[in-house]
Amino acid sequence: MSESPSDHPVVLLVEDDGLLLMEASDTLADAGFTVVEASHADKALKVLENRDDVGVLMTDVDMPQGSMDGFALARLVAHRWPSIPVLVVSGMGTPGPNDMPEGARFIPKPYEPTTLVRTLQAFISRAA
Repeated sequence: MSESPSDHPVVLLVEDDGLLLMEASDTLADAGFTVVEASHADKALKVLENRDDVGVLMTDVDMPQGSMDGFALARLVAHRWPSIPVLVVSGMGTPGPNDMPEGARFIPKPYEPTTLVRTLQAFISRAA
């Protein structure tokens, strides 16, 4: 009997800052998540179009590269892949009333690694 994908969900991590991407990726991998990295929204969309095992999207907001910011990516993913929970992180302030899709969660930067892991685990268990 194999483990279900929800035991170790795949996290699509979208972050343009290389150091923050590496730190978050390491934190999530240490907690048992499989991490797929993307440096901007367009790369993230390619991942989602080519993989069917992504269990959660974690995206930064401010990403100068690519065709959209993290809020736009979050709304698009919620529309096209409604089964994928969305976590948005940003150091640029809190989201406005129409920035986030329904059901998405927000964590301000800087965040504690344990907060990130706990939030994702709770988020995924609720979505399962």
